[in-house]
Amino acid sequence: MATGTQKYSIFKRKGYVWITLLFFIVSVVLHWYFGWQVFVEEQAQHGQPVLTSDYIMEMMRDTMENWQSEFLQLIWQVAGLAFLWYTGSPQSKEGDDRKEEKLDFIIRRLDPDNAEQLLAQWKQKYPDK
Repeated sequence: MATGTQKYSIFKRKGYVWITLLFFIVSVVLHWYFGWQVFVEEQAQHGQPVLTSDYIMEMMRDTMENWQSEFLQLIWQVAGLAFLWYTGSPQSKEGDDRKEEKLDFIIRRLDPDNAEQLLAQWKQKYPDK
């Protein structure tokens, strides 16, 4: 690779996505498989016929309940927080502004003669977002 950049296949570049997708598929398949085993056993205990349509409705309900109660909550907590932090919501920006003000105060106290020049240099080097 003469340019110094390596080209990876989509499987290596997106490895985390593929592993997560694999875990998701395996867990859904196992959930439905073991659900089928329990459904057949319950139907036999009650002397009821095993109807695939009843099983599909029951498993769709269970899957959506699990999806809603676990996965969507986690997605909102992780992705929502990351998004709000990244976009600079007032909640995340408040702490940064407070820290900057404290640091500016400390710099002015430690080196009053050069503080304004240093702060101006840093502001130019690291402009506000």
